[in-house]
This record gives sequence, structure tokens and C-alpha cells, in this order.
Amino acid sequence: MQLPLFAVAMAMIAHGLFGPQLAPRNLATLLTWVHYRGALVLVLLAAGNLFCMACPFMLPRTIARRFFKPVRRWPRWLRSKWLSLGLFVLILYAYELFDLWSSPWWTAWLIVAYFAAALTVDSVFKDASFCKFVCPIGQFNFVASTVSPLEVRVRDADACVTCETHDCIKGTRDPADPSIVLQQGCELGLFLPKKVGNMDCTFCLDCVHACPHDNVVIATRVPASELWVDPRRSGVGLFSRRKDLAALAIVFAFGALVNAFGMVSPVYAVEEWLARHMGTTREAPVLGVLFLLLLVIEPVVLLALAAWLTRRGAGTREPLVTLTNRFAYAFIPLGFGIWLAHYTFHFVTSLWTFIPVTQEVLAAVGLPLGEPSWRLTGLPPGLVHPLELGFLSLGLLGSLLVAHRIAARDYPVRTARAFVPWAGLFLLLTAAALWLLYQPMEMRGAMILGG
Repeated sequence: MQLPLFAVAMAMIAHGLFGPQLAPRNLATLLTWVHYRGALVLVLLAAGNLFCMACPFMLPRTIARRFFKPVRRWPRWLRSKWLSLGLFVLILYAYELFDLWSSPWWTAWLIVAYFAAALTVDSVFKDASFCKFVCPIGQFNFVASTVSPLEVRVRDADACVTCETHDCIKGTRDPADPSIVLQQGCELGLFLPKKVGNMDCTFCLDCVHACPHDNVVIATRVPASELWVDPRRSGVGLFSRRKDLAALAIVFAFGALVNAFGMVSPVYAVEEWLARHMGTTREAPVLGVLFLLLLVIEPVVLLALAAWLTRRGAGTREPLVTLTNRFAYAFIPLGFGIWLAHYTFHFVTSLWTFIPVTQEVLAAVGLPLGEPSWRLTGLPPGLVHPLELGFLSLGLLGSLLVAHRIAARDYPVRTARAFVPWAGLFLLLTAAALWLLYQPMEMRGAMILGG
């Protein structure tokens, strides 16, 4: 799976650097910002984290490790999601500031930088340090895959009790020469008997190949069920004590609104108003203030209010941060519903646009497949709106369910009073998402092509 995606990535880099610099006619921008993102969220919804399984950035690293082995461990003070969370926000910010969707050249260099970062980090540090602690795309996939219907888990827990080798985590080595690794174990530190859910799981299936008892499977489960339980998870710990994971879940949800807001016409009026009051004509500080307002101040105020109301209603004296940490994971289904609605709109309305661009690329290298069919686009936007509403409704229902289960778990006597403030907040965010979906939206990187 990695090989064909690696080939596609190489084609995107080459076309982005040397092909036409018109975004809709370049594979780098078209496939990255329209088709990849749309396919990503749909696959995450239906089948889990298959894109991490097929990650092309891991292929050069895997080849490099055949010749040398990293010996350093990832620094302890960086073993959290804060770095990757900051990089995730940085990508959202750079996407708007530099209009990456309209620049094949910069998009190609972004892909190159991703390859270089993955290769550098995992050439210096042992295990899957880049995937677990650095990769912002991976963090998006980890969070979104918590609502998917599939997970990697053990088939029979009793078989693990009697297992003496624990190859799923340790891997297997050549009996004649223990320095030779025959099969890698889980490099993300997820011990399968104690693994719960999809967080930090790349679906690499190393554990499946390493298990000598054929006891690790991809199994079905109730979507989002891992979000309302709080056991100690191998490699992750307790969700309720992971402030970095809670922050990642919150930014995941509010970032979906920010990303969509950047593509609708009212954002320009807001930016002009901010620029006048800040006395500047530069976009960078204006966009920085906008991100500060929408990704920091707004979430802090809304979540603090909901947590305070829950504390009053449930009759508890717990700190607001503790309450927020517990309910933060309930934002994931709604956030994913917003990402789904947004990315699916661009993906479906531009579904076939890669065909004429590919025809043009093949013709340029001497492999013509007929005249490029520039009239191929996708479904009309009017037909896609019901699908968007469906995804958004499913996200809202999922968040309400998770929040209610968390309230029932932690406050069995006053469940309703603990649940209502969060339900109100989810309804407010859903109303904001609905308003965004019905605003005129830029068809970034996928304009209807003429010719």
C-alpha cells in the first residue's frame, strides 16, 4: 500500500515543481488539498486509520533502517502531543497565510519537507517517534479514528495470559543472531493485551505479523465507544489525566470550524475589521489574532462556562480543568462531522477533476491517453448538501451520546445536570457549522476548468 502512494507522492512533487502553476491543473495542489483530504476522512469514517498504514513517508525510513539503526530515544520532555498539536495549528495557519491551496510549488516543497522530517527524526530516534510525537497528520488520524468501526485488538485475552514471549511489543529475532530483527513489534509502545481503542495506533499490523499465536486481528466495535470509558491504556495512560490529548481533541473540533471559516466570504469582512483596529495592512498578524480568538480564547471561555455549569449542577468541587479534561473527548464526533461535511463537499464536487490533469501529465511525458476531458468535475453542490447535513447530524448525535455516557459514568446521581451544559455547547457549535455550510464557499484548488 505504501509503494503506490509513494509513487503518487513523487509524481505530485515533480508536477508541483515543474508543472503548470495553476492549482486546478496541477497534481500537487489538486490531489493534496481536494482528493487526499476528502478520501482521508471518508476512509477514517468507514475503515479506520488505513492512511497511516499506507503512509508513503514511512517507506524511505524503512529502507534507511536496513542500513543503520537509530540508538537514541525520543526526549522524555517531548513525549506528549504538545509538539504535534502546535505543528497542527501551524499547518492550519500556514495554509491560510500562504494560500497553499493555490501554490503547487509550495505544496510540493511541503511534501518534500514532510519526507525529510520523517526520515530525519526516525533516523536519529528509535521506534516510531515521528508518528507518535511529531506528525500532525498522524494526530488528526489518531483522533478521527476513535470514531471508526474498526480497531486492532487481541482475539482471545486468555491466549495473552499464557504468552511468554510478548512478541507483539518486543518483536522477533533470529535465534542464531539475536541482533537481527526478523519482525518488528509495535514501535508505538502499545502492548496489545492492554491496548484500548485506536489512539496512537497506525494500523501498521506489525503486531499481527509478530504474534506467534495468530491472536491479533482487525475487529469491529461500536464507533466512539473508546471515548466514554477511561481505563488505563497501554502507551496512552488515562484519558482523563492527559491534558495534551484533551487539548488535541478540542483543537480538532474547533479547528474544523476555523478551517471552514477561512473559505467563506464573511472571513474577509472580519479580517478587514481587525486590520483597521490593529492599524496594519499585513495579513500575518491579523490572521494570528483571528486564530488566537477562535482556537484559544473562544474554546477556553466556552469550555470554562460549560465546566462551571456542570460543577454547579452536579454539586461537585472539582477544578474546572479536571471537568473539562473528562468531557473534552466528547467533542471529537462533532468535530469529525464538521471535517467530513467540509472535505466531502470539495471532494465530491470535484471528484473527477484528477482525470484531465492526469491525462495532461501523461501527454507531457509521451504517454497520451486522448484529449484531456476538462469538463469532468463532480456532483452539483446542491446534491451534496444533504450528505453534509447527514455527516453533521451524525457528529452531533455522537457527541451527545459520548457526553451523556461520560456524565452517567462520573455523576450517576445528577447525570442530566452534568450533561446539559455540554449538550448546549454542542448545539451551539452545530449551529455555527450549519451557518458556515450555507455560506458561499471558495472552490479552492478545484475550480471548474475551461478548455
